[in-house]
Amino acid sequence: MQFTRAEEYGIIGVIYLAEQDRDRVVPLSEIAQAQDVPEKFLAKIFQNLTKSGMVRSHRGVKGGFTFARKPEDVSIREIVEIIQGPYHLIRCLHEVDCCEKYKECPIRLVLEEAEEKLLEVFNKYNVGQMIEWRKSHTHS
Repeated sequence: MQFTRAEEYGIIGVIYLAEQDRDRVVPLSEIAQAQDVPEKFLAKIFQNLTKSGMVRSHRGVKGGFTFARKPEDVSIREIVEIIQGPYHLIRCLHEVDCCEKYKECPIRLVLEEAEEKLLEVFNKYNVGQMIEWRKSHTHS
């Protein structure tokens, strides 16, 4: 299992947008350039973020995006799950009887605990904390 580029780009794009003045409409091209990510790929990610209500899309010549929520109210898990859907390390953790060995599979026990811990960490951190962390590490 590996963290996807979509998840990475989505998180850094959201953080960048959340750092901007709340009333400022930020062009997608600016976000892509500032974070060094492909604009077309970011556009697909931001479609999902718009549908979820996390960001607002503004059309027109001066179009772009604004962050629709308080940064401290948006967990990293929420961003990841908007982009990728519910986060699961392996299918059998959430699909009972997906294979014949489901009930006695020892790997399932380990992966269940690993998934719990990973989601706990994703829930623990929010966009506001990521903004503060970046500020403290770029102005040192």
